[in-house]
Amino acid sequence: MTGRPPRALWYTAPGRAELREAPPGPAAQGTALVRARWGALSRGTESLVFAGRVPASQGQCMRAPFQEGDFPFPVKYGYVSVGEVEEGPPALLGQTVFCLHPHQEFYRVPAEALLPLPAGLPPERAVLAANLETAVNALWDAGPRVGDRIAVVGGGLLGCLVAWLCGRIPGCAVTLVDLEPARRSVAEALGVGFAAPEAAAGTTGDCDLVFHCSASAAGAATALGLAGFEATLVELSWYGDRPVALPLGEDFHAKRLTLLSSQVGSVATARRARRSHRDRLALALALLAEAPLASLFTHELTFAELPEALPALLGPGGGALCARIRYEP
Repeated sequence: MTGRPPRALWYTAPGRAELREAPPGPAAQGTALVRARWGALSRGTESLVFAGRVPASQGQCMRAPFQEGDFPFPVKYGYVSVGEVEEGPPALLGQTVFCLHPHQEFYRVPAEALLPLPAGLPPERAVLAANLETAVNALWDAGPRVGDRIAVVGGGLLGCLVAWLCGRIPGCAVTLVDLEPARRSVAEALGVGFAAPEAAAGTTGDCDLVFHCSASAAGAATALGLAGFEATLVELSWYGDRPVALPLGEDFHAKRLTLLSSQVGSVATARRARRSHRDRLALALALLAEAPLASLFTHELTFAELPEALPALLGPGGGALCARIRYEP
């Protein structure tokens, strides 16, 4: 470790964060000391934490692994860390690993909380694993089929990853729907189609499956409008403490639509008997080893820059698709 005490990021008040000293604790059998190298912000969830908008009823289920503090503030939060093992079991020493851990320079965790990166996976790309794990779970929940017409409404990081996974299924016609025209080039890089919301119905309607990821009532209405007869709409947005109005009085019943929630805290029912959380995360890391996903990284900053940069990255209108964090030696 460096001469100064290691630090962690804490959310301290609405729109405010700071770096606090965070000693990793003494060595203990079965634990490992990790030096963080890369991290990433999960814009959807962390923007709600940053704004203090985690509902009191969800405080327990929204806790991240190794979180300290309680919602709303102060709280040490985050769940994307890629680093090197400096102390611990011989099999892990020197390994580059992924951990669901808050933003912190050094930390000591049980060895079983660490997943070594697959061979060939660049560590700076591995920061997508947590969001890709959520996308994997969504597909396990939805059960897309060969040849499906699929729309993904909301071209944030999660929506892009869901679209990319669906686009790998043979015969599927996948369209990413987003307000931001710049997402067209991202969709092209991911090998899927693109449409603006106002044009989507004419080009993408009558879908077999629709994923909603925009966290807006307007996006949810767009998603419902794209679903065909007896289609399924998978709701992946998390709205925090905001009520959301859905147009369920139009043709929702006439179309016999299925509205399905998907959330990463539990393994999807279809795989829960045979897959663990660790299995799911390992799958996400394995998929990233072959993924052409460089277009998803729109920002990169150092750990020390986080407190000042967060309002622009997590606040309303923030344009970050994925903000990657670099920990300096």
